[in-house]
Amino acid sequence: MIHFNRPYMTGAETEYIRQAVAGGKISGNGEFTHRCQEFFERRYGFGKCLLTTSCTDALEMAAILSGVGPGDEVIVPSYTFVSSALAFVRQGATIVFADSRADQPNIDEQSLESLVTPRTKVIVPVHYAGCACDMDAVMAVAERHGLIVVEDAAQAVDSFYTGADGRRRALGSIGHLAAFSFHETKNVISGEGGMLVVNDQRFARRAEIIWEKGTNRAEFFRGEVNKYGWVDVGSSFLPTEVVSAFLWAQLEHLDEIQAERRRLWERYLGFFSGLDLAALGVSLPVVPAGATNNAHMFYLLFPDLARRSGFIAKMRERGVLAVFHYLPLHSSEFYRKYSKTHRPSVPERELPNCNRYADTLVRLPLYCGLAPDQDAVLAAAAESLAQ
Repeated sequence: MIHFNRPYMTGAETEYIRQAVAGGKISGNGEFTHRCQEFFERRYGFGKCLLTTSCTDALEMAAILSGVGPGDEVIVPSYTFVSSALAFVRQGATIVFADSRADQPNIDEQSLESLVTPRTKVIVPVHYAGCACDMDAVMAVAERHGLIVVEDAAQAVDSFYTGADGRRRALGSIGHLAAFSFHETKNVISGEGGMLVVNDQRFARRAEIIWEKGTNRAEFFRGEVNKYGWVDVGSSFLPTEVVSAFLWAQLEHLDEIQAERRRLWERYLGFFSGLDLAALGVSLPVVPAGATNNAHMFYLLFPDLARRSGFIAKMRERGVLAVFHYLPLHSSEFYRKYSKTHRPSVPERELPNCNRYADTLVRLPLYCGLAPDQDAVLAAAAESLAQ
């Protein structure tokens, strides 16, 4: 069976973990944590970076920093992972779901203005498949209404956006805050892991305190205060040095990992572009204007749920695991219950594009090490489409 994903190892992970253990400090915020954080700050021009135990934790930190609470509204795309909304729900906020674009699963930026009310505090653009949302449009709405932008860049490591001013910026460097994932399904991994990026300096000091269980412990260890104590809310968000050591081994090989993933992605695109997909009602992924492709995923869009389900079943029969992706958050069991007591001040709307992607999108295997099996995936796909 060709799996949908296999975690990729560079070969240095266990050695760096050994070094972390031998160093006698494995509780976190040590040498490997600092290396990883400085790597992202230096390479991508991010503000303060703080490794976390997951992207969910990074989003929860962002929700705390944004100051949202009961009565506040947060605009989130419905076609995303639950953490994009859950982090703000935990603070008591009301979620206002936005639809996806017609041409691509990212948030429909043109609908944002109509969703803003006096209660809106935050917009959470999710860079689906590592392709940038129209951040010019998102930031313009945020600036007009004094909103905080939290980029959910879980899938967007090493991806960029070029705005109308011609400036090329890394995803995660544009919003006030950003969250990344290093889950084993991502481009660079640590098993479970994430990172908060703080681009707005008004949040920098508090972010570190929240990260350190609500204490100013990090300041104490830098010699900035003579003792540390409980000064704010927070939790144990930082990962162990074992996790950071694993991630460092990945970051050292980021360029090779990305080059291989792009080769695989381009081969998919070239193959399917040579088929008459239009006759089948199947379409290929769209990389929006201004966005780059970090080859996080390759997907196909089918005309309806039945044909998508049939394709997945046929691929499995041929020994290939292809999978669908998100279910709409706005129609989830939890949100239907939650919305009864947390009604948004904007009317509930139909989200047709979100629903369409939930019913029609299928992801193909894409991971470093797939190359020897990619011919088999392509053959299985061609046969499955032909039936």
